[in-house]
Amino acid sequence: MDQVGLIAELREQGISDEHVLAAMRDVPRDAFVPADLKDRAWENYPLPIGEGQTISQPFIVAYMTQTIAIEPGDKVLEIGTGSGYQAAVLSAFGAEVWSVEVVAELAERGAGALSRAGFDDVHLRIGQGREGWPGIGDFDAIVVTAASRDAPPPLLTQLAPPAPPAPPGRGGRLILPLVTRWGDEVLTLLTRTSEGLTKQELLAVRFVPLVE
Repeated sequence: MDQVGLIAELREQGISDEHVLAAMRDVPRDAFVPADLKDRAWENYPLPIGEGQTISQPFIVAYMTQTIAIEPGDKVLEIGTGSGYQAAVLSAFGAEVWSVEVVAELAERGAGALSRAGFDDVHLRIGQGREGWPGIGDFDAIVVTAASRDAPPPLLTQLAPPAPPAPPGRGGRLILPLVTRWGDEVLTLLTRTSEGLTKQELLAVRFVPLVE
């Protein structure tokens, strides 16, 4: 499959936001995969990137980006830089991106890939993802790219409260794969509202575990 075919497949799978599709089209996924897998870069599948981690399936990247409903200029926190691909898509969308990676080797590779692909504006650091990025202020959206049994409380406190011109009652959004009591994973959207948090279960997924 090539890039054109991938975008067409994403449309068929329900990705309808033209800004998201444009970001997916503008980010060269082949810049974020290992050299020996570049001929598979446009396949709509996750691929290994070393250290027991993967680059996410393009559909999942597009779906998560579409679901958090960001606007250009929004502040977005990513937990799990990995290859740097999701951060690049968020940046291409026009978001101001902060990304945290706990595995130093991956953080270094991800930073290199982002720089070579022209996404030097992504803020990166090595650290424990469950702690988020304290001191930056409230985030309009947080994207967690690894599975957890809970929504880490520090991340919830870093979600922006509802404020105009957001839809009534809607504040920051957190999307992450949550592990159920049966061991399944469900991609889940948490939204901060004036009344607290709302929870929406979206679809079954399979991610690498969040490194503690």
